[in-house]
Amino acid sequence: MLESRLSGLKRIHQGKVRDIYAIDDQQMLIVTTDRLSAFDVVLPDPIPGKGAVLTKISRFWFERTKHIVPNHILDTPLESVVKDPAERASIADRSMIVKRLKALPIEAVVRGYLIGSGWKDYQQNGAVCGIQLPPGLRQADRLAEPLFTPATKAELGEHDENIDYDRMVAIIGRGLAEQVRATALALYRFAAEYALTRGIIIADTKFEFGVDEAGHLTLIDEALTPDSSRFWPTDTYRPGTSPPSFDKQFVRDYLETLVWDKRPPGPKLPAEVIQKTGEKYAEALRRLTG
Repeated sequence: MLESRLSGLKRIHQGKVRDIYAIDDQQMLIVTTDRLSAFDVVLPDPIPGKGAVLTKISRFWFERTKHIVPNHILDTPLESVVKDPAERASIADRSMIVKRLKALPIEAVVRGYLIGSGWKDYQQNGAVCGIQLPPGLRQADRLAEPLFTPATKAELGEHDENIDYDRMVAIIGRGLAEQVRATALALYRFAAEYALTRGIIIADTKFEFGVDEAGHLTLIDEALTPDSSRFWPTDTYRPGTSPPSFDKQFVRDYLETLVWDKRPPGPKLPAEVIQKTGEKYAEALRRLTG
């Protein structure tokens, strides 16, 4: 599914991966498509079944982390919202009915290992997002403590921007910033510990949060999926190189071999890359949920 189409509901937002429909003032429907974004660009080729995998993994984590922070999932039956049987069947395994909340304009990124843009920053100045680290670290080394490195959320087709904690405070206020940081770190530590028992290292991840009318912090969007995280198999992890992964890093690595400026439109993917990416997502689901 590259794009969802529901006749009975108004689509109020289309993100890189998710289509969002209004239900009423309190609820909305999120449909996770098979679209894939890399370097903040939506690619023209979907990954078949990806949306269903992301939805199952997010539901898995939402259920297991609600002792840390509330999440936006509601138990409203899908049949009460999507009346057409064919439309309902097309989204049944890739949809969530959730609370309508005010989304914070911040991505709460937590890094447990030195990889990706963090590794590039460290090579240049010995720091990650302004946080100084000890000298001599290798690519993919585990950090002594997870780092909270927020980012601003970009518009579709634009690149997210890493920011320091003080700028985050200026954007959302100190009290809320402290709560977001503490919650994101608690979520990461809990999930990383569990994932290790399933043969997966969560190298880094990003969370999104919203607040209700009373200002209560709530986990929204997705949680600890192969789209929002780097998952490495523990049995092949070796610091000093970029480890193989159960996420879209496989696609990023392919795209890095191309002559492309990382701006829209994105390049088409070979059939082999599409197939292997789908297999990696499915393996992440199998390992995490059993």
